[in-house]
Amino acid sequence: MYEYSRRPSKFKNFIIIFSLMVIVSAVSIFAYSTYMKIDINKYENDSEASATRLYNNEEMDKEENEKEDNSMLEDITKGVVGISKIKNTGLAILDSDATQELGLGSGIIVSEKGYIVTNWHVAGDKYSTCYVTLENGEIYTGNVTWADEDLDLAIVKIKKNGLNYLELGDSDIISLGQDVYAIGNPIGIEFQRTVTSGIISGLDRTIKIEDENGEAYMEDLIQTDASINSGNSGGPLVNKNGEVIGINTIKIASAEGIGFAIPINIIKPIIESYIKDDEFDEAYLGIFAYDTEVNKYLNSNLEFNNGIYVVKISTDGPAIKSGLKIGDIITKIDELEINKMSELRNYIYTKSPGDDVTLTINRNNKQYTINVTLGKK
Repeated sequence: MYEYSRRPSKFKNFIIIFSLMVIVSAVSIFAYSTYMKIDINKYENDSEASATRLYNNEEMDKEENEKEDNSMLEDITKGVVGISKIKNTGLAILDSDATQELGLGSGIIVSEKGYIVTNWHVAGDKYSTCYVTLENGEIYTGNVTWADEDLDLAIVKIKKNGLNYLELGDSDIISLGQDVYAIGNPIGIEFQRTVTSGIISGLDRTIKIEDENGEAYMEDLIQTDASINSGNSGGPLVNKNGEVIGINTIKIASAEGIGFAIPINIIKPIIESYIKDDEFDEAYLGIFAYDTEVNKYLNSNLEFNNGIYVVKISTDGPAIKSGLKIGDIITKIDELEINKMSELRNYIYTKSPGDDVTLTINRNNKQYTINVTLGKK
């Protein structure tokens, strides 16, 4: 009787303990599961919110950038002028031949004192006059203070102070694929000012120009797919910062989407001289030479890997008195190695008439040095 009464009591206790363990385990599992669901949902919701905020920020950044670009371009157009060789053009500018007949084009204000950079084929020769239309429609007589037909560049001065002018960039640090804008202002307010966008699609281009005066070559050009029309000639090619890196000059008629600009650094020393001293006393060497790129166009057996090949020496220049000859290859001026005619020009622009320079040349596979005293052009 004693043993029989003890067994039920032990079994009952075991059942109670086991049940409590099951309940505790179930509660623990449920609590853990609930916690994990709450954490996961929170994470998912936070991720969605973060993604939404990121998307909104990107859209806002895009809108802000577009506003900045638009504001920048609006400011730049105020520094772009229209240029004509005839003052009272009237409706003649609507004629399809007007650009060629009247010399219509654009210019870039580079100083508040009224200095404007444009193309030679737009403004004309030194000491000639042209007519400049500002963004507000005012027309001024412009005097060509400097011009170079070979470079297709000119500087015009108008009697007007306090002008909006454009900042100049550095055309030596541009790169392929860089975003650019080509801007033109065809003869003031008669036409809407044009802004086209594109990229730099080529560097250091050399092109052959043929006209009634014969053949010529333009070197060291910037190639762009930004649309350049006749009215854009002389206008600026600007980077994303609104800095002028080139002067629009010509468009290849036989190829769509190819335009060219002259690097701004070529004319920078002249601009800086006019801004500082209101004059530019141009030193003169009196030669013309081709580089290796131009040599590809010529029907000659001439081969050279560096330097520039002298093809013309002016009879009234200092170079002919120094003993320099046609066929010489100039490899250095002073200590500067040169491989382009533009590099020689740029160096001469930093000099004054009366300065002495030393040319290192190759003649018949022998090296010589020639001293030249620069003249005044």
